[in-house]
Amino acid sequence: MKSTWNARVTVAELVAERWGDHRPGLWCEEQVLTHHETAAGAAARAQLLTELLPRGAEPHVGVLLDNTPEFPLWLGAAALAGAAVAGINPTRRGPELARDIRHTECRVVVTERAHLPLLDGLELPGVRLLVTDTEAYADLLAPYADARPDASRATPADRVLLCFTSGSTGAPKAAICSQGRLAAAGRSLVEQFGVGPDDVHYVCMPMFHGNAVIADWAPALAAGAGVALRRRFSASRFLPDVRRYRATYFTYVGRAVQYLLATEARPDDRDNPLRLGFGTEAGAVDAAAFERRFGVRLVEGYGSSEGGAAVQWTPGTPSGAVGRPARGGELVVLDPHTRAECPPADFDAAGRLLNGNAAIGELVNRGPNPFEGYWRNPEAERERRRDGWYWTGDLFYRDRDGFLYFAGRTDDRLRVDSENLAAALIENILARYEGAVAVAVYAVPDPVAGDQVMATLAGDFDPAGFLEFLAAQPDLGTKMAPRFVRVVERMPVTATNKVHRAGLRGEGFRCADPVWWRPPGASAYRRFGAVDLAGLEAEFRARGREGLMAEEYMAEGPSAFAKGPSSVRRQGLEPRTR
Repeated sequence: MKSTWNARVTVAELVAERWGDHRPGLWCEEQVLTHHETAAGAAARAQLLTELLPRGAEPHVGVLLDNTPEFPLWLGAAALAGAAVAGINPTRRGPELARDIRHTECRVVVTERAHLPLLDGLELPGVRLLVTDTEAYADLLAPYADARPDASRATPADRVLLCFTSGSTGAPKAAICSQGRLAAAGRSLVEQFGVGPDDVHYVCMPMFHGNAVIADWAPALAAGAGVALRRRFSASRFLPDVRRYRATYFTYVGRAVQYLLATEARPDDRDNPLRLGFGTEAGAVDAAAFERRFGVRLVEGYGSSEGGAAVQWTPGTPSGAVGRPARGGELVVLDPHTRAECPPADFDAAGRLLNGNAAIGELVNRGPNPFEGYWRNPEAERERRRDGWYWTGDLFYRDRDGFLYFAGRTDDRLRVDSENLAAALIENILARYEGAVAVAVYAVPDPVAGDQVMATLAGDFDPAGFLEFLAAQPDLGTKMAPRFVRVVERMPVTATNKVHRAGLRGEGFRCADPVWWRPPGASAYRRFGAVDLAGLEAEFRARGREGLMAEEYMAEGPSAFAKGPSSVRRQGLEPRTR
């Protein structure tokens, strides 16, 4: 399977260009590699991969690693070998983790000893494990110590990434990214942000996500900039790392910015070399607070993991907006039923959206775009390419100056700490709980960004026993455990005997039934009371997200706007300020 993306530069060429550059280029803890050493390391691993892949096998390598030097080395190796990296998410568990590896047809999986327990007992026939922190691994690489990067095998159309993106079906889809597209994305960000060879990119978001690879590693590679890795994100180590590595650029997703703001403020917080942070879901309130405290501007962007649509921030973008479509582009906000373009948004004096019912629709790219499909998932591809257009599955509205604002997602997904989760998958797991007669899972808004998982359970509930049950489920990912559990005698249903999800979402944690919750940072469930509710409401107000607490919003969810102009009778989401 080849892409039709026609960029002229390959990732392999960018890797090979670093040969002979003896400046320090890759830092992780106490390890430092020069650009030359990273190119040589990628070349050695490329030759090893070529030897290990069975004849006729898809050239795919699964990488189940924290952010260690091995991750970018294997990205470079795959590019040189004309192969693709499937980033394996270590928060996945059991059969679901095995499914990800088998679905992407990875015959080689690179991991480390810390992650070996995740693979114990999994059905992975024909898969060769390479454990990077072992003598056996060093022995495998030794014969290729003199390898030199050769980019001649790679073409712009070669797959280089298989990025998992979750959907409402529960089974993650592997979006294809070619060498041409990844190289073009890196070069575009270099131009947008003026990245140069003296910059250092701090990669603290997990590299199995597209954010860290596409928005952080790729522009560094394209510019010849340095890369500093943090094995796992740490708010307390953020500034010490930035100062230690002289980092000038970083990317973030979701709650990372809030975690940084929650650290104890110090008089010297602004004494750092950073000049820019680029990411999603920080929120206007936290972005402003971050700049005041650390002296660093955060730039919000939007880009679908599949590459079919992107919106770039430009100077003059209003607070809360993502940006404007590129000039001459075909990004539009459409009513998904009539296919008509939605009217521009109207705001009151406080900046609150007045005509969300009409203005909010699905963001659609009606022009040529670099979406390259999903691996072995034609049904999902057809859903994305309806009418010959690229449908993002995300809801937006635009103001009269053409600036776009993100409004949510169209399907029944939850987004927790930047992880897309499927309600049906979590329900199937929670249904195993011995006291459960029926279970419903749905999203409730988070006061900072995205969602939190809430479950309604009909039956008997023991908070300590439920916690033990969760810990014993091999396929319960680390983001899936419910933050809130509502306990009912009988599951509310509609006239057609379907679970009344709109009613459950609308009441959320403000309901007459007992609700148990795990406050942030707590390990045990306790009763949710009036003081807890007041604290949450205050946090929503402080972050300008009080509109998300409206019962109408919670009941219908953002996807209500995809149902047509008569489906929702309400006004307003979040305030917009200029």
